[in-house]
Amino acid sequence: MKESFTQKRAYYQNLDNPHRLFYYKEFREGIDFKYSEDAFFLNIWTPKDEGSYPVMVYIHGGGFDSGSTMESPFNGTKLAEMGIVVVTIQYRVGPLGYLTNEEIYKKYGHDGNFGLDDQYNSILWVKNHIAEFYGNPNLITVCGQSAGAMSIQYLSLYPESKNLFSRAIMMSGGGLWPRFTLPKKCEKTRKYWNELMKIAGCSNLEELKELDVKSLFDAHEELKKKRKDNALNTMPVLDHKYLPKKVNKLIRHPIKIDYMLGVTNNDMYTVILKNIAERFVVMNNGYLYYFDVDQKGDDNLAFHSSDLRYLFHTLDKSWRPYTKSDYDLSLLFMKYIVNFVKKGNPNGEGLPKWKRRFKAIHLTDKGKIKMIFIPFHKSLKNTFKGDPK
Repeated sequence: MKESFTQKRAYYQNLDNPHRLFYYKEFREGIDFKYSEDAFFLNIWTPKDEGSYPVMVYIHGGGFDSGSTMESPFNGTKLAEMGIVVVTIQYRVGPLGYLTNEEIYKKYGHDGNFGLDDQYNSILWVKNHIAEFYGNPNLITVCGQSAGAMSIQYLSLYPESKNLFSRAIMMSGGGLWPRFTLPKKCEKTRKYWNELMKIAGCSNLEELKELDVKSLFDAHEELKKKRKDNALNTMPVLDHKYLPKKVNKLIRHPIKIDYMLGVTNNDMYTVILKNIAERFVVMNNGYLYYFDVDQKGDDNLAFHSSDLRYLFHTLDKSWRPYTKSDYDLSLLFMKYIVNFVKKGNPNGEGLPKWKRRFKAIHLTDKGKIKMIFIPFHKSLKNTFKGDPK
């Protein structure tokens, strides 16, 4: 069994947290997860025949403090059968991924963003080695959802990324977030992490590095009980490398590549995700989709992450009573995605036309595809529906 990066789930059973039971049942139930600080591995799916195929590198979500490529939606078999190489990557999360420290900054000139660094270097490895797996290193698309999409957004603001990938798909997370949620300067988060060190009984970085990882996470859990700004301190920062300036300034000049963004009808903060995605798509002549497929089995509509199984065609791994219409929509969605990975344009023979900018292609389980403006009233209403339960 391959391992996932050490995270809070390694020590605090998800089943003990009633607010997250939904996603446990949705994506993790029945899987024997193993965790490690040494979990740098890739999953690679290739077409059967030798060749030089376009590549899709997928970055998982999880709020920057959890997540794994081992979750049940992520299997690239069907996408590879459609003529692309699929790679899923791991990256550090939580304290291991986004801790900042002045000693690190003095030594390297930047700190924090270890998770972003893992992603960048994983894509770099793909660039350098994917030809050995029938992949074309000059045709790499990065795709991610939630925190994975936000990570891609940040990487697309780093000039060196233009040499790594030529397309980007951001699912439920791309665009300019509200100002109060944007990355802070690394210096602004050090007080938070210094407080963690104090709780852990560490007076310097060397002592923290020697601390066993369970004690580190225990200290972080104790810190989270005292603070209300934990999420804003456990995420990418303005690190003087990948993000040298404020994101609301950098985002005006992302690398010039092909972009696709999407939202679901009951996404996390639906009206916000809708707005930021639309703005970024218009700015960058990209493609936008609106996943409007209420999920069968409960009343959570098209919840945040519900489009993942359709992307990977892993509907059969879910407890939900999916029908033929869901499988048909999944194949249609995959055709669009594969076309985009291959040529930067999702359109193809026999597919309803997907236009750039302004409007979104409307994906429903009714089998009828059309271009629409994402309805504001529905997005606003669903924003206040709350997380799935």
